[in-house]
Amino acid sequence: MNNVRAYAVQTATSPLAPLLINRREPGPTDVEMDILYCGVCHSDIHTARNEWHNAMYPCVPGHEIVGRVTRVGDRVTRFKKGDFSAVGCMVDSCRTCPSCRAGQEQYCHAFPTFTYCSPDKFLGGPTFGGYSACIVVDEAFVLRVPGGMDLAATAPLLCAGITTYSPLRHWKVGPGQKVGVVGLGGLGHMALKFARAFGAHVVLFTTSEGKAADALRLGAHEVVLSKNLDAMKRHTASFDFILDTVSAQHDLNTYLNLVKLDGTLVLVGAPEHPLPVAAFSLILPRRNFAGSAIGGIAETQEMLDFCAANKIVSDIEMIPMQRINEAWERVLKQDVKYRFVIDMASLKNGTPA
Repeated sequence: MNNVRAYAVQTATSPLAPLLINRREPGPTDVEMDILYCGVCHSDIHTARNEWHNAMYPCVPGHEIVGRVTRVGDRVTRFKKGDFSAVGCMVDSCRTCPSCRAGQEQYCHAFPTFTYCSPDKFLGGPTFGGYSACIVVDEAFVLRVPGGMDLAATAPLLCAGITTYSPLRHWKVGPGQKVGVVGLGGLGHMALKFARAFGAHVVLFTTSEGKAADALRLGAHEVVLSKNLDAMKRHTASFDFILDTVSAQHDLNTYLNLVKLDGTLVLVGAPEHPLPVAAFSLILPRRNFAGSAIGGIAETQEMLDFCAANKIVSDIEMIPMQRINEAWERVLKQDVKYRFVIDMASLKNGTPA
């Protein structure tokens, strides 16, 4: 085992602080990565604060990881020392259930092994995520970073990117469709970029008038202030597809009423409390309401390749590891455009844990 620098929370209320953690020695199919950049996802905060009631402590968050390969096992075939690589939200799954065999490991019947706060079958205790100096992951769950990509701005693609890419692809969003995106944050700004790249007519819904200019820059054709009832009414029953990225409490029925016959609203935000859905918001006129998680490993690689080909990355603000608690506070205030990324060199060169 190797001692590795990391930042962790010890309880649901404690701040992030330095901690030495253990990483396993690479096995025959393992890839060891020196972590260069790690995105800061709102899920990190939800999990660490036990808002989803699934936390394990100590909790080392981080599932938007980009790094450089330092060692590989003798049975690894797709990576070699020096390659740029990435790890997203999962580091393993059962690999045998119907979902896993279909390349949908995120829906593993036995539940995926998440990058952090899942049982670690090798070392015991919880898995530790990307707020750390290095990570060891089975080759099957490591992704290739295409050449020429901005490595720091690529990191958020491993969650914010694939969480929005996957449903847009699954519901075949494309030219001739009218697509709505609810919320302009880490997820929403990626949804705008993808929906525009897929050829749809894209409308952003936001409560903040000040986000209109950014939304148009990021790919929206129109911006609608959701507090403006007349503006909302003009879009009644007109959308083929709406992607709701909001994790705060809000009225789903307002957006369901904008979906046309046989259209779909997909929820990818994860509010802490249930959101009511009125029966007639679905029954008339035969609307679909669905949810979506991240994509499988193959689809995540497809997304990275698509981003490389179309010059799509996340809009980021880089921070040193030592400012992570401040960054979390700013995420809660929606004071980031649009994803924090930690420069992990600051952890390796900083004060030892």
